[in-house]
Amino acid sequence: MTTFWAETALLPTGWAQGVRIDIDADGRIANVQHDAPAAGTRTALLVPAPVNVHSHAFQRAMAGLTERRGPTASDSFWTWRQLMFRFLDRLTPDHVEAIAALVQMEMLEAGYATNAEFHYLHHQPGGAPYDDIAEMSARIAAAAGQTGIGLCLLPVHYQFGGCDGRALTAGQIRFGNDLERFQTLHDRAIAALSPLPVDTTHGVAPHSLRAVGRDDLSAYSRHFPSGPIHMHLAEQRPEVDEVQAHWGARPVDWALDHMDLNPRWCLIHCTQMQPRETERLARTGAVAGLCPITESSLGDGIFDAVRWMAANGAIAVGSDSNIRIALSEELRTLDYSQRLRDGTRAALASPDQSTGRRLFEGILTGGAQATGRRTGRLEVGYWADMLALDTSSDPLWGRSGDTALDAWIFAGDDRLVRDVWSAGRHMVRDGEHIARARIVAAYRRTIDALKDAL
Repeated sequence: MTTFWAETALLPTGWAQGVRIDIDADGRIANVQHDAPAAGTRTALLVPAPVNVHSHAFQRAMAGLTERRGPTASDSFWTWRQLMFRFLDRLTPDHVEAIAALVQMEMLEAGYATNAEFHYLHHQPGGAPYDDIAEMSARIAAAAGQTGIGLCLLPVHYQFGGCDGRALTAGQIRFGNDLERFQTLHDRAIAALSPLPVDTTHGVAPHSLRAVGRDDLSAYSRHFPSGPIHMHLAEQRPEVDEVQAHWGARPVDWALDHMDLNPRWCLIHCTQMQPRETERLARTGAVAGLCPITESSLGDGIFDAVRWMAANGAIAVGSDSNIRIALSEELRTLDYSQRLRDGTRAALASPDQSTGRRLFEGILTGGAQATGRRTGRLEVGYWADMLALDTSSDPLWGRSGDTALDAWIFAGDDRLVRDVWSAGRHMVRDGEHIARARIVAAYRRTIDALKDAL
């Protein structure tokens, strides 16, 4: 057993003092006791460490490269996407592993214990599979082996260039598989996880309504009968128009009417929903996977979190494009978007919980559901995914309980994250990943090799 002791910790029953937590050799919580004498590794403020529910790791290497307008008067998600396609055509498996390791390291340093990787860069430039069709998935797994993060690998099915079934463009060809080849890739990708610890999970991800055919989407729960299923849904207005033009319904309505949406599903973004769609989708039990920093960067729109949470909808957050990996900022941006839209304050607080507490507990529960990972609670039988905050910092000085969470999210930043454990693995110590120097050196070599990619 490894023993931890916290002056204050957030337990399923609420805040508790003098909390002792014993961790078994696999990284599971074996014992939790409050009002206990100090013992073992000591910290001041301990909370569960959440899941980063949505990431495209390779896009981290593009951060800062797409902030100029193109030759036209307007810029949008769609012009950004063309630049992204150009960039990814340069990436090798070695590049992807180095970038993914940096991304996972930054996630841990931000306070996440788990990376749900929505992985769609499968093939060689030109679209031919690697000798091992799951080569790129194996590199994501290898990165997790370096960083110690908990991994939920989500191989992505991407077949068409649009709702009309058109062929993939040059920029998309590295993603493409029909259902039969994708099932082979999926099985090989899962096999590539075998060297990783036992807390590793996996699922599957039909990319979007645009990228997978109607018949396959309608039967997806039968094609893949176990594990989480993630999918982009209703992110951009042109996407809504395309689905409506070709399939006769708005994306959320079509998905609700033709797909078996249930708690296995995590629907990413959902920034283009009407009120009735929001309420109806929340009732399915599916998780809304929100990426407020990326959604702001790409001009996606504002998720209706007030209505969603009022309908008891489940939420999780992710870093998506990884333009900035910042857990506290994702939550702050989510809440501030609601305030700006509605002209209110503390938009997502409830009568009995502060904004920070309600959001944080929401993403703990939703992230666990969306990854099939027993996480999000400092409770016996759960993985020891834990986060210690720096109570000696100015923002947290004199703060406690819910107010400490609020101060971290709204007055501080991720520099307040001091230590992070993923399934008991102590990967961040005094604010820095234990393998930072090596991981950063490999990433910088990769950036040097890609400096003329855009």
